[in-house]
Order: sequence, then structure tokens, then C-alpha cells
Amino acid sequence: MAAFRCRRDPCGFICLILTYFSVFYADYVVIQYVLIPAYSGSVWCTLHGSVFNVILLLLLACHSKAVFSDPGMVPLPETAIDFSDLRSQSNRLNDRGCEGWTVCSRCETYRPPRAHHCRVCQRCIRRMDHHCPWINNCVGELNQKYFIQFLFYTGMASLYSMALVVSAWVWRIRSEREGDGDKEGEEAPSKHLIVAHYIILLVESILFGVFVLVIFYDQLVSIITDETPIEQMRNRLMKDKPNNTHPTHIAHTRKPKIALLREVFGRGSIICWLFPLHSSPPSAGGISYSALPDYDV
Repeated sequence: MAAFRCRRDPCGFICLILTYFSVFYADYVVIQYVLIPAYSGSVWCTLHGSVFNVILLLLLACHSKAVFSDPGMVPLPETAIDFSDLRSQSNRLNDRGCEGWTVCSRCETYRPPRAHHCRVCQRCIRRMDHHCPWINNCVGELNQKYFIQFLFYTGMASLYSMALVVSAWVWRIRSEREGDGDKEGEEAPSKHLIVAHYIILLVESILFGVFVLVIFYDQLVSIITDETPIEQMRNRLMKDKPNNTHPTHIAHTRKPKIALLREVFGRGSIICWLFPLHSSPPSAGGISYSALPDYDV
């Protein structure tokens, strides 16, 4: 249901197509115009080709998990909520020990602390980071791990392809200098095509590499500081307001950085953080929303 809702976004659909096209184009150029001409008949051709394709497979697996996984949508109530008195609703939540819970008038449901409404998905998302058109889905509590893994492998693929293109370009320049004129003349018609593919792949790798590096850093800072970008923006705005007497956010205990990372990537081995494996949702000591308020009001 979540994936179906997000696919209605035209921008997200275009970004999905562009993502897969860029990945397959990079693989085509690396194999056809980089590895085969420069490393043909060498074990390095097989080695580089295998490693590069494994990285791309992990990239696509993480991307698919981020696209089709539930980001943490707050369940809708079975019965409608009476919005005649929102203040009394807030008091009832506090009386039940659900401090920090709020009522979303658009979803017409209770939402737990740190949950926000996404206008694209038209649902409230637990610990919502942002809505990302590149995965055509929200980045939330349950799929942030896959999104960060996607960024990591995209960065690796970008760096790897840049290194392969540069090395192949250097090899081609040396071979043209050392080769005879007849062989160089035979390759002349396709030389411009090869150079064009090299330049396009370099530009693509640089753009995507820098882009994901910035977002990857932002995601890690968000996890370590235990504050989503939405919360950071809201807290800045609240601090800038004069005579502000309201708390900027629901207070939560500061936890060690490794504990915050394990809440996102899972409590298993750190090596498992590199793979798009299913991890159980945060348990005691992490973020838990098992005690949902009674919807029958």
C-alpha cells in the first residue's frame, strides 16, 4: 500500500527511472569500453568486473529495499476520532501515560512522538527524516538503514568507476603513443565515441558521488545527534522566536553513539550493517511504539 501511494508521485517515478538507467549505463560503459579494451585477456578484467558488479547488485538490492519497505507508517484507527475538542484529546493522551503523542488532523489518527505527516505519502511516518524522490518513498524509522546502505554503495560505485575510467584513459593514451600508425587509424572512427562515454561516465560519477557523500554525512550526523532534519529545523525556528516558553521537542535520554547506530542498523554484528538484511525493530532502550492509545474514543 505504501509503495502504491508513493508511485503516484511523478517526480519520484522519474527519479526511479533515472536511477536504474544510470546504474545500467555505468555497468555497460565499464564493461564494454573500460575493462574489455584495457584489461582484455588479463585476470584484472575478471576481477574488476566481478567486484564492480557485486557493488552494483548490492546497490540495487538496498535501493529496492528502501523503495518497497514500510518507512514506519502510523496505523490508521479502525474508528473515527472525535476532533471536537483537541485539547481534551491531548489531556487524555497524557493521562494514559502517552506523553508526546499528538493528533494528526489530516490522517485523523494518533501519532507517536517524533512522527510527522508526509504530504506526498499522505500518511504520518515514525521518526520521519524526509521524503526522498530517488527512492520514491519516505525515509523513516524502518527503512533508513536501507537508504544509508544505498548511499554507501552508490558512493563506492562512483569512486570505483572514476578510478577505472582514469586508468583506462591513461592506458589508451600510452598505447596510442607506443602503437603503430595503421592500428591507430583502424581505431580512429570509434575513438570519439569511447571518449564521449568516458566523459559522460566521469561526470555522472562525480555528480552522484558528491551528492550521496553530502547526504550520507547528513544521515550519520542525524543518527549520532539523535535529531532528524525536521526536528533540527523546528528547534532552530523555536530558538529564534522571542519569548519562547514551549519546549523545542520531546526530551529523550542521550544514548551512546554506538547505541544510536544500532537502533538504525540492527543489534547484530557490524559486518551485517553492510548488507540489506532484515533487522528487528528497535526494542527496549530504543524507539518503541507498541503501546498505542485506544482508538475507540
